[in-house]
Amino acid sequence: MNTKILKPLALALLSILPSCSSNQKSSDLTVSQAPTKPGAMPQPSFHTKGTPTGKPTGPLKPGEYWWNSKISPAGPVVVLVSLPLQTASVYRNGILVGRTSVSTGSKGHETPSGVFSILEKNHTHYSSTYDDAPMPNMQRLTWSGIAMHSGNLPGHAASHGCIRMPYDFSTLLFSITSRGATVVIGDGRNTQPHFAANPGLLLAPKDFTPSMLKPLSNGEFDWRPERSTKGPVTILVSAADRVIYVYRNGQPIGRANIEVKGKLGDHVFTMLEGTGGGESPFAPGRSARRWMSVSGSRGSPHDLAPKVRFSQEFAQKLYEVLSPGATIVVTDRPAARKTMGDLNILTN
Repeated sequence: MNTKILKPLALALLSILPSCSSNQKSSDLTVSQAPTKPGAMPQPSFHTKGTPTGKPTGPLKPGEYWWNSKISPAGPVVVLVSLPLQTASVYRNGILVGRTSVSTGSKGHETPSGVFSILEKNHTHYSSTYDDAPMPNMQRLTWSGIAMHSGNLPGHAASHGCIRMPYDFSTLLFSITSRGATVVIGDGRNTQPHFAANPGLLLAPKDFTPSMLKPLSNGEFDWRPERSTKGPVTILVSAADRVIYVYRNGQPIGRANIEVKGKLGDHVFTMLEGTGGGESPFAPGRSARRWMSVSGSRGSPHDLAPKVRFSQEFAQKLYEVLSPGATIVVTDRPAARKTMGDLNILTN
């Protein structure tokens, strides 16, 4: 099989169904968030604080990170650590919500690749091996001493096996993970789930096959709700791809071809209780759902009705799985691009 890595260009989200809109000013969803409160353990002077960047994709300088957890507010969290790239990418409900530069194990102390679970979390941790070295926001991956935590990032692999992160990013990550969360470390040599060595905008499923990104013709859709029968729903709408991607509880359950006229813009909406009156312009015979803007964008998703068209059968299926708290996302930029060969991979 001929494979080639794809590069999605950006991250932004919107609604394709009726909503109620916000009066806030429009904001750039790619702008990174910083912690709203300090970590429980003060930043050691020799640790890297971290620099927020407005780039959810592309190279990161040492200490740079990007974070926007509002994009996907609920769902399982998965962390992918790329040893070749010296980065960590954080996904919630299958959507990228954060990424950072890291420093992993140096020669002779290499960070092991593989699939791990967070075994223990401790805001204030001191190493029992390295002279009580402070390790704020420690998240243990092995009982032999491998963990994620705040540390110094010199721009290369320099630790004794742990995954060092900027202090601010480690604080943000600590706030959304729980014990048992999955961390996949990819070395670029051995096959790891989710293409961990080359992470991207969407979390590739463990059982990824080329057919999952096979181009769809007009009106065509793929619907597999049995892949995940319950949990929060996140929808990514890419005008460039002409595709709607549907994730539930971190697993892709559907996608559909869409016809798009003009630009859609970049926005994020979350579903509220109840209906907004009138009929959904996308699912005939169904009441319009209510949505709240969480991106500060002006206007209503009703405005998209003249611009977006897709299978009414798919719209009815999608309507059935939506519930309050669902997030619907749209961007004018691609999430995946067709490449030479027969395999598409969603990567940075």
